[in-house]
Amino acid sequence: MSETPKNTLQYRFDGPEDAPVLILGASLGTTWHMWDRQVPELSRRWRVLRYDLPGHGGAPAHPASAIGDLTDRLIATLDQLGIDQFSYAGCAIGGAIGADLALRHPHRVASLALVSSSPRFGTADAWRQRGVVIRTNGLEPIARTAPERWFTAGFAAAQPAIVEWSVQMMHTTDPGCYIAACEALATFDIRSQLGHIGVPTLVLVGADEDQMAPPADARVCWSPASPTRGWPWSPGPPTWPPSSSRPPSPTFSYDTSPASATPPTPRA
Repeated sequence: MSETPKNTLQYRFDGPEDAPVLILGASLGTTWHMWDRQVPELSRRWRVLRYDLPGHGGAPAHPASAIGDLTDRLIATLDQLGIDQFSYAGCAIGGAIGADLALRHPHRVASLALVSSSPRFGTADAWRQRGVVIRTNGLEPIARTAPERWFTAGFAAAQPAIVEWSVQMMHTTDPGCYIAACEALATFDIRSQLGHIGVPTLVLVGADEDQMAPPADARVCWSPASPTRGWPWSPGPPTWPPSSSRPPSPTFSYDTSPASATPPTPRA
């Protein structure tokens, strides 16, 4: 685990030191442990770097209220580590950071995967209202209703232990940092800039019931103006990257067959 100055992010490495670097970005209210099931496979051929958002997973509570601020902290972390080029996969807000990296630092991003992500997440009012709820009542109301956003009813009924584990991740999150991240998502809107993403990109989505990053948003990303290489759609739980991953070079891709699917990742 890393020591974390204010302008950087808490991180950890897995995999061979001489392998190409793959960065995994988690979703709001979760920690780098949301990728635990993928890391054993990915780390066979990648030097996997996972990071925590501020105030998540025990990371120092230095709030960041803009996606660009989070991107800058990740770049500062990579500079500190001497990492120039990398591949990147991010879920939800982690995907927003990845898209911002591709827009602002395209020479450093070898390939990009946007998992259950969107060029704009919901509405600004909805995110700011969530912040109001947390200021008034803490994270408990958001954590209590999270399974409705994160999991299908069938999965939640079949896997209550995983659902509870996921909710506990949110309980460990610093409320001020969560509120700041809500503001970051409220102001995030790159719909007009998608055509400027020039790195090989994979957009991966789940079912139509995913309200914050539905397939319709992925279709916006996978437009003639965007250089994506594919738009895998997997029916069922909306937001978990499959456990079996086979990333060719240069484009990062997932095995999206139902047989390889693992439980959905919590994502705000």
